[in-house]
Amino acid sequence: MSKIHVTTTINGDPTEFLCEPDETLLDVLRDRLGMTGSKEGCGTGDCGACSVTVDGRLVCSCLVLGAEADGAEIGTIEGLADGDQLHPLQKNFIEKAALQCGICTPGILVAAKSLLDHNPNPTEEETRYWLAGNLCRCTGYDKIIRAVMDTAAEMREAS
Repeated sequence: MSKIHVTTTINGDPTEFLCEPDETLLDVLRDRLGMTGSKEGCGTGDCGACSVTVDGRLVCSCLVLGAEADGAEIGTIEGLADGDQLHPLQKNFIEKAALQCGICTPGILVAAKSLLDHNPNPTEEETRYWLAGNLCRCTGYDKIIRAVMDTAAEMREAS
């Protein structure tokens, strides 16, 4: 098989790479581009640990082919912070102890940012529904939901 040339934008930066036709976006991010924040938890789209955005849509990168990124805008956990300045979600996850082992955390943070981008004032029920595709074996979810809800309130107050 010949490799496919892909031109895309990742976290605002123009990016080019070569990938195999059957290579997942997750594998491209981790193995070709060194962006190891997204994790492979299941490889079947059931856990959300590999969540990224593609043209503003939340997806499991283990289910998207790298070649499908051609011309797309990709958002990953690496793009959440602004240099050394953590995103308010990241700060609240730390302050509210909404993370433990860290395998699910990148995907949950990307999903939570996607939620707040689409709905800056979500209810708890909407937040739980939006994050339902992200599994966490350690936290019990309550601290995660509280961190997202508190971040939403803080971001609304700041704007």
